Amino acid sequence: MEQIKFYLDEHVPRAVTEGLRRRGLNVLTVQEAKRSGLSDTAQLAFALAEQRVLITMDSDFLILASRGVAHSGIAYASPTRSVGALIRSVMLLYDVLTAAEMLNQVEFL
Repeated sequence: MEQIKFYLDEHVPRAVTEGLRRRGLNVLTVQEAKRSGLSDTAQLAFALAEQRVLITMDSDFLILASRGVAHSGIAYASPTRSVGALIRSVMLLYDVLTAAEMLNQVEFL
């Protein structure tokens, strides 16, 4: 079973990144990848090439997914979601789904 690797969008709080890493997840941020400011389409293409599920609070990614833009998976969280709730939701996703099951799927956290 291939475990999910994650790619965190620019607006996901740093505390989420740190919390997920403390729990042993493979996490890469847009900032660490030096991809800040690039288009949403470019971010999805990068995540697909890197086989990473995108964690985002930007609903524009939901529109791209609905238009059939290929992706490795999108995990969407409301911007009002607390850090703790977001970490728990990502951990649940990580525990129950594989990378293959996330391909071109959207999960709401």
